[in-house]
This record gives sequence, C-alpha cells and structure tokens, in this order.
Amino acid sequence: MNPWINYHHLFYFMTIAETGSVSKAAQKLRLGQPTLSAQLKQFEENLGVQLFERQHKKLILSEQGRVALDYARSIFKMGNEMYEVLHDRLKPSRISVHIGALDSIPKQTMLELAQSAYRLGPCSLTLVEGKLDELIRELSAHRIDLVLSNHLPLLNETKSLQHRSIVKRQVSFYGAPKFKSLRKDFPRSLQAQPCVLPTYDSKIRYDLEHWSKVHDLSLDIIAESQDIALKKLMAINAMALIPAASHTVTRQVLRGELIEIGPLQGIYEELFLLSAQRRMANPVASTLMKEFSV
Repeated sequence: MNPWINYHHLFYFMTIAETGSVSKAAQKLRLGQPTLSAQLKQFEENLGVQLFERQHKKLILSEQGRVALDYARSIFKMGNEMYEVLHDRLKPSRISVHIGALDSIPKQTMLELAQSAYRLGPCSLTLVEGKLDELIRELSAHRIDLVLSNHLPLLNETKSLQHRSIVKRQVSFYGAPKFKSLRKDFPRSLQAQPCVLPTYDSKIRYDLEHWSKVHDLSLDIIAESQDIALKKLMAINAMALIPAASHTVTRQVLRGELIEIGPLQGIYEELFLLSAQRRMANPVASTLMKEFSV
C-alpha cells in the first residue's frame, strides 16, 4: 500500500523549491525555519526519496525532486480549478503543452503539429530544440510532453516511453536546376559531386554511407549539418546536393528552386512522436500522440 501524502508537506516542498531555500520559504509561509526543515525531512522520509541535494548549504532539486515539483504544481493547479468549477467561476484557460524536437526535424512538420494542437482546443505551446539525449531526459522528467525525432533512442532509454511513427518517406537527392544533367546515369552521376550530408547523429547518415559503398561511389562531402533549413539554402544556392525526404522540400520543388535528381532505393526518413507515461495525462498531448500524422 502506498504511503498517504500529506498535502501540507507537499505545499511546503513546492514553496521551498520555488523560492530556492528553506529560509525564504519560511518567510513566505510565516513558519519557523526549524519547523519547515523538519516538515521537509518528514516528507522525504514518507516518500522514501531525496527531493533535494544539499550542496554547500544550498538546496538543489534532485531528479526525483524535479518530477515531484511538476506533479505538485499540477495538483495544486487542479485544486484551484476544482474550487472555481464548484463555484461556477472557472474561466476558459489554455492548456500548456511543451514539445521538443531535434533541429533536423523540418519546421513544416513542427508547424503542422502546432496547428493540430490548436485545433484540439485552447492551448499554449512551448517549442524547444535540442539533442535527443537531452530531450529524452526532459521527457522522462515530465518537463516536456512530446518529442519529435527522426530516430529512436537506445532500448534502455525507452523503457518508460511510448513512440509512434507519424511519417515514412523515401529519401532522394535534390539540387538546384543547374544539376539537372545528373539525372542521367543516376546514381553514377553523383561521383565526386559536392554534397551536404546530415551528421552522424542521424540514422540517415549511416544509411547513406552504406548506400554509397554498395554503389561504389565517392561523394564530395563539403559540409555536414543537422539543420534542414541550412541544407536547403545551400542546395538552392547551387552549392551542393542534399539528401531529403519529399515532404521536407515540397515548397522548394513547387517553386522550382530544387529538383529531384534521383531516389535512394531502400533509404527512408521516418519521423517519430515520443511521450512518457504520466499519471496525470496532458489531454492535448495525449490526443496528438494517438492521432497526429504528417
């Protein structure tokens, strides 16, 4: 049987975490500092976890503490809403949704995800970019609701996570119209041609390495980048060819800025939406996780 949570203790903990110290929290709560310290210690003992790390007389939230703080904020926010509902004073509020994405994710996909969120109801979005390991840590700690990625993390990092494929498209080489002649004798025509490839953070890079070896090609790699917008700009300015899935360059192709040189058989870009299991699910994030697709 789980221990009963003392909500006074939970509120004290949240106040200490938000003010940054026991002394400041004691002033705000109008309690004695020794009393508040004792209440915090009792709360940690009851939970069986250390919520703060004591470093040089400073309190720093532990990983468990950061998770507990997120839950505490949600609990007291819902408590306030309950009171307003019971007294018919609740005003429509925006649901906060935090979304993380790799910088290699097309901005168009992020835009479509945001538009889908707004169609579900009033919400306030926070959009951040970063490396997958950083985003996974934030997702696991419930500081992010969803993560957009073009590859999945290692198995031991996904035990508590859910994922779903939202799109899978074949990759082709694209370039400015001046490279049109390379369509003939493709893929041999790519030999020694300038290319901008994704970094080794991307699964596609490893697939391209294998593909070029199978076809005995030596690509002239003039740059590496995970930023799809930068790669498209370099291609539009005829600096190099780029590998890309069709949905990431649709607008540039329609405007005649880029043309397809040739498809890379067996190489696909697949995008995934990841979420973490939560006791108090975010309704917008949960619906997006089930229904969103490109």
